[in-house]
Amino acid sequence: MAKLSLQEQLLKSGLVSAAQAKNVKSDKRKQTQQQRKNKVEVVDEAKELAQKAQAEKIERDRELNQIRQQQDQQKQLVAQIKQIIELNRLPRDAEGLAYNFTDNNKVKRLYVSEAMRDQIADGRLAIVKLGPQYEVVSAEVARKILSRDEASVIVFNEQNKIVDVVDDAYAQYQVPDDLIW
Repeated sequence: MAKLSLQEQLLKSGLVSAAQAKNVKSDKRKQTQQQRKNKVEVVDEAKELAQKAQAEKIERDRELNQIRQQQDQQKQLVAQIKQIIELNRLPRDAEGLAYNFTDNNKVKRLYVSEAMRDQIADGRLAIVKLGPQYEVVSAEVARKILSRDEASVIVFNEQNKIVDVVDDAYAQYQVPDDLIW
């Protein structure tokens, strides 16, 4: 069976009359002659729309990839911080002194030895947040964590130490040993 063109199929089925088919054919011929005569290129709207859709898809994919990369970097940072804290945390003394500090406007309490409490106050130790719990780490480790995520370091008195040295007008006077606040 020979394949018929679409025009012939429509004529055969009775959906289009012979006059309509002839008009469409002549209109198409006239359009091609006009294009050749004026040297005008036909703008294919479907092709333009497809290209525009493709460009939008590429841009959307680029944005999604960028978001995924940022999420992956954030996960890597969290994993690095967790590893640093777990490897460098110092043991706490459950029967020691309570050290009170604030986290998100809530007062928290951590039990540490008296020596650790003094070192935290001096800025030689710091308190960092590891998930829902708090850990004590050295000042060097706290600086590493600060460079990655400042929100993880809860108490680090190093900044206060620098300000005290500059503003201490009474540094030249000795404080008596028996003075208790």
